[in-house]
Amino acid sequence: MKELRYLNPYFAKYKLHFLGGIFITIVAQIFMLYTPELIGESIASIEQYSKNGENVEEIKKLLLNNILWIAITTIIAGVLTFLMRQSLIVMSRHVEFDLKNVVFKQYENLTQNFYKLNRTGDLMNRISEDIGRVRMYVGPAVMYTINTIIRFTIVIYYMYIVSPILTLYTLLPLPILAYFIFKISSQINKKSTIFQENLSALSSFTQEIFSGIRVIKAYSIENKKQDAFEKLSEESKDKSLKLAKVSALFGPLMLLLIGASNLIVIFIGGSMYINGSIENIGVIAKFILYINMLVWPVASIGWVSSLIQEAEASQKRINEFLKIEPEIQNNNFTPMTFEGNIKFDHVSLVYEDTNIKALDNISFEINKGETLAIIGRTGSGKSTILNLISRLYDPTSGNVIIDGIKIQDANLNSLRKSIGAVPQDAFLFSDSIKNNIKFGLEDATDEEVILAAKNADIHNNILAFTQQYETILGERGITLSGGQKQRVSIARAIIGNPEILLLDDCLSAVDTETEENILNNLEKNTIGKTTIIVSHRVSSAKNADKIIIIDQGKIVQQGTHNQLVNQEGYYRSLYLKQIAEKEML
Repeated sequence: MKELRYLNPYFAKYKLHFLGGIFITIVAQIFMLYTPELIGESIASIEQYSKNGENVEEIKKLLLNNILWIAITTIIAGVLTFLMRQSLIVMSRHVEFDLKNVVFKQYENLTQNFYKLNRTGDLMNRISEDIGRVRMYVGPAVMYTINTIIRFTIVIYYMYIVSPILTLYTLLPLPILAYFIFKISSQINKKSTIFQENLSALSSFTQEIFSGIRVIKAYSIENKKQDAFEKLSEESKDKSLKLAKVSALFGPLMLLLIGASNLIVIFIGGSMYINGSIENIGVIAKFILYINMLVWPVASIGWVSSLIQEAEASQKRINEFLKIEPEIQNNNFTPMTFEGNIKFDHVSLVYEDTNIKALDNISFEINKGETLAIIGRTGSGKSTILNLISRLYDPTSGNVIIDGIKIQDANLNSLRKSIGAVPQDAFLFSDSIKNNIKFGLEDATDEEVILAAKNADIHNNILAFTQQYETILGERGITLSGGQKQRVSIARAIIGNPEILLLDDCLSAVDTETEENILNNLEKNTIGKTTIIVSHRVSSAKNADKIIIIDQGKIVQQGTHNQLVNQEGYYRSLYLKQIAEKEML
């Protein structure tokens, strides 16, 4: 239960629901005990009449009165039980809501390395399936545990008052019950953990298939993936069946032990009645009713135990990443503004997950209002430079300095709000085109959205759609072509008029004419703004104030376009190659 201790503050937070539920449960159980008491009294009265021949009318009056009180107390107990469920189950929904928000916030705070090491399906499973199981612990498991403890306490107390000896005999099966609960619960915990891990693997596999369905169809490997899915599903079914088989032992075991208690009551109670140790046959009736009042609480022990064990396994998986401290921390909570002076001072970066040295002693400087172009082969470290400026990573050594301040000392939220970034892999949400653009400025007007789209040279394409700016995109923007997605991403980045604009090879999917239009628009609208362009095209870099060439994490050339085309090296070779390709077209 140590993993579930994480939830204790939530019980304190919703103490009114929790304590109110406990109080209502106690009152409800007291009212429920009137039934066996009144039935026992009625049977005793009938027995007394049969022996002594007392007044029939008085007996009838007593029975009618008892029936009336049984009906009243049963209704009251039912209403209180309903209120108990409303109190405790509603509390569990509040806890579920809070816990999902905590998990989601942690997802947002965790860094790139975390997402490199964890699969999306597994993360989805934790915020849905795992939290769902935790809610079942906070709600039904806690409710039935409280109900069982209170009912056992009150019922056994009443039984003891009536006959201590018969109570002792009746409760003899309970130690056996406790032993089996302990043994079976430990097995459920192990099998539940295994099942949850397998379910996460199945979710991850399914999510990847849906995301990559176009590739699967293009390579005609549907049957291969179907076989792999069936294999994972078969494993999941086996784990689920093993868990279900162990959990299924509880019900029959509970009923067997309750049945044994009933037999004990009838045999021992009957013997005591014959010997005169108990006054009337109504006592035996009371005990049978008391025992049967314990049937559901005892039977629910197995189910509740299973819920607790599953919740323990799920909460452990949740706690594993809730305890992770994000590598990127905001060390300054004072709001800041940035002008866009950027300096890399002997910066190196080694990725922890792969141990690859992405940058090696990089130094350069760019002033406010200037444009820097970064050219280099695939994997040379170009995108890493942009990630460091956005502080998605911190350098292994050296310093990234913004406006004279070390980036670690800057307000992280203010820094990122000052940056408009267009990633290499243009990601769009399953929402309207307008809302995707407004993602860069939530309170943007329609006029601002249209202006940003025009500057990104996507406005005319949007007007060609039936719903125009209200067109709903498919998952990850699948409705649009690669070039259209890139241009919508550019519109999203520039709509907020950021001080620093980072373009990570975001024109690779557009033709040279469209590229030229976009660059001209950006040049007009980013006067006084710092712009960094990563590209494989000389055409994207030629108008930049500075150009640096990256190779294997090092700067091998730097200068202006005119300087670099007149030097032997990668830039000149790339320039001549692309000129030749253009002439061939």
